[in-house]
Amino acid sequence: MIIESIKAMRQSTPMAKPFRTALRTVREAESIIVRVRDRDGRIGWGEAPSTVVITGDSLESIQAAIEHTLAPPLIGQSLLGYERLLQTVHGAMVGSPSAKAALDMAIYDLVAQHCGLPLYQFLGGYKDVLETDFTVSVGEPEEMARDAEASVRGGFDVLKVKVGKDEADLDVRRIEGIRARVGPDVRIRLDANQGWSVKEAVRAIRRMEDLGLDVELVEQPVRAHDVEGLKAVTDAVQTPIMADESVFSPAEALRVLQLRAADLINIKLMKSGGIYKAQQINALAEQHGVECMVGSMIESRVAVTAAAHLAASKKNITRFDFDAPLLIGSDIVDGGVRYDGRVMTFPDAPGLGIRGVRIIRPGAGVAVS
Repeated sequence: MIIESIKAMRQSTPMAKPFRTALRTVREAESIIVRVRDRDGRIGWGEAPSTVVITGDSLESIQAAIEHTLAPPLIGQSLLGYERLLQTVHGAMVGSPSAKAALDMAIYDLVAQHCGLPLYQFLGGYKDVLETDFTVSVGEPEEMARDAEASVRGGFDVLKVKVGKDEADLDVRRIEGIRARVGPDVRIRLDANQGWSVKEAVRAIRRMEDLGLDVELVEQPVRAHDVEGLKAVTDAVQTPIMADESVFSPAEALRVLQLRAADLINIKLMKSGGIYKAQQINALAEQHGVECMVGSMIESRVAVTAAAHLAASKKNITRFDFDAPLLIGSDIVDGGVRYDGRVMTFPDAPGLGIRGVRIIRPGAGVAVS
């Protein structure tokens, strides 16, 4: 169980359709794939996508952080002391949560393999089946209504609708159109990606409440740093409010929880720096009676598999946003979590259950790792 080598590889896979939010438009699913090999021949997998507008991490910074700062102290270390390894990763540098997350999930993958358990069982094993929502990108109201209807026809009964890119009144019309198209039984979640001001958020959410649009929750309506503004929205509306970009670390989670600034928290491995810190955030939330979602950025099934294992392991994680691999044009993973429409299941193999990854490089074809 000694770490022998760590390799960071860049890959880029076209999206099936451009993915648009209030913060960015994604046409290529670009990430750094991490392969950690131990002296017994086991391989642990990790992944870190570029999300500059959210985490500040670019592909170049992720790869440099792994190769020059995070990986060297791990070579030759025993995975049986994985608490020490993870403390080393998180203490090696300030920031770079995505790079830390990629190494973190690979370490957990290897440790669970050594124990002969799927990772979700190693972490707690609360459930073995998940159901993901499906995301509707922000766009013209009619286009969004068509996309929502197509998703429901495809078997999804929970939609995560992106808003916040334009004036809030247009967002209300978007949700009116979607609700009219999909009917009353589909759950609709909104994600404003920090796109509204406090007053816009309150006005828009109250208007949707008055119209009876039955929105399940609204995610990150205001700027990430404006926790007081987040609380103001939470206090002013009946619809549950979820913190996302406002919560990267356990310390930020604790502030949100102590202020009662949100009703729910969205945990993402790329924000927390991986499973190790994500578990701490969930534990804090559970102590405060606040449920969590686990979601993802635009990631392949490498990182989504790791996030899904975490989500399945804990009772307090009750919502799942894992549709990213369904939005990507090509699947690069052999093994890992499986999809049957909205239903996600796990292989019986130990660890993440990933057997291999195809590295798709821009202009350079495919290599199997």
